[in-house]
Amino acid sequence: MNSLFHLFKNNLILSSENFIYPVLLGEKRVKMKEFPKPLPLWKLIGPSFIILALGLGSGEVILWPYLVSNWGLGIAWGALLGITFQFFMNMEIERYALVKGESVFVGLGKRMKWAPYWFILSTFIGFGIPGIIAASAKVFSHLAGIGDYFRFAAIGFLIFIGLILSSGKTVYGRMEKITKYVLLIGTPFIFVLAVLIAEPADWVVLGQGLIGRGEGFNFLPIGIGFAAFLAAFAYSGAGGNLNLSQSIYVKEKGYGMGKYSQRISGFFRSRKGEQIKLSGEDFKMNDENLKRFKVWWKRISIEHLIVFWFIGLVTMSMLMLLAYSTTYKIGGDFGEGIDFVISEGAVIGQSLVPAVGLLFLIAVVIMLFQTQLGVMDSTSRIMAENWAVKRVGKSGKINLSKIYFFFLWAQILFGVILFLFDFQPLFLIVLGAVINAFAMFVHLGLVNWMNWKVLPREVQASWLRKGIIILIFVFFGVFSGITLWDNIF
Repeated sequence: MNSLFHLFKNNLILSSENFIYPVLLGEKRVKMKEFPKPLPLWKLIGPSFIILALGLGSGEVILWPYLVSNWGLGIAWGALLGITFQFFMNMEIERYALVKGESVFVGLGKRMKWAPYWFILSTFIGFGIPGIIAASAKVFSHLAGIGDYFRFAAIGFLIFIGLILSSGKTVYGRMEKITKYVLLIGTPFIFVLAVLIAEPADWVVLGQGLIGRGEGFNFLPIGIGFAAFLAAFAYSGAGGNLNLSQSIYVKEKGYGMGKYSQRISGFFRSRKGEQIKLSGEDFKMNDENLKRFKVWWKRISIEHLIVFWFIGLVTMSMLMLLAYSTTYKIGGDFGEGIDFVISEGAVIGQSLVPAVGLLFLIAVVIMLFQTQLGVMDSTSRIMAENWAVKRVGKSGKINLSKIYFFFLWAQILFGVILFLFDFQPLFLIVLGAVINAFAMFVHLGLVNWMNWKVLPREVQASWLRKGIIILIFVFFGVFSGITLWDNIF
């Protein structure tokens, strides 16, 4: 053993089949973990439901149907391309968390001192104004006959969201359960409505729209605003920095090396002085661990493809089809902003029975509420992790639960104050989405640069995937630039 010390001097590596022990002389020995055995596919379902639901109330329920109500189904290709782009983006975000067992925020914070400040600022600017819950409250107030007081309903909704997220054994567990129920009930309901209302010719028009063929135009109709289209495109899924929260959710679900990470406890269940380690774990690049990684990657790709891409595309398509078969085909003035959804419910009630139109609006209220719930959870996690990255001490641990709930209730308080003023939900959603499109352009470049520089070559993306990511990066950069130019100059 002494000869080994002389041979390596400052470093000694003791290895076995599953573990490797790097020893720094004079420091505590650190043990590398083995890559966990893959879980069955059905146990992996969860994180994709949450990331899908984050865009449900903004892109799927509001923006795309709003555009279709005005321009027809020829723009449906944007929803298809947008959610396909986000599938590849999300998978590269998952790749980092799967391999490192930590969020991308922790990884970027280690390498770029300014990154945490950027993510806190851009997250707050992009999602600080609760336009989604305002839309939910406005539809709810219409149903309750208190339309002039929707802001007070929105305040009540925000406080209710805070209580939901503050209860439960873990925050993630509570979020996953709520999201699954909303999507598994809401999506089939929307599909049935579309089947009952849409005519056969409408389905043909939808199919043509998915490949960019509109009624009198190809891809983009004359007069459509770039800001509104980019907003819908950015929200074809989650949007903005919310995509990055996927790395937090898959870590908390226990994907790959995330098995060794800790969870955020509920506010009422947090242990006094509870500390959470932010940094992940490393594993040895041996044949067994790489084999396990490939199985993990295949299964989480299937999970995300089915839950996020397929269910998301079906939901968006059915909501767009409903908007086309009701408001667009009938024509006329259906009001501004979120009022078009209320008009859509009235037309559905006239086409079928009034009770169905009422159920549609109730579903809209619940889906919008659930989206704001997910957004508040994700933004609180994002800002908490980035704040913690800058404040973590020598132990590498910090009370993340306490920081999370501080940001959560700070956002709720900010929203309550804002609701004392008058504003239009749709305007706020579009403004936030344009900002978030630029944020996506930034984080797309940062995350994939980190993946290419930090992750071992054996677990990196293929050259084909890297090429796709570069294409998406250029697309968001050019489109964001055009939109900003069109609205500023």
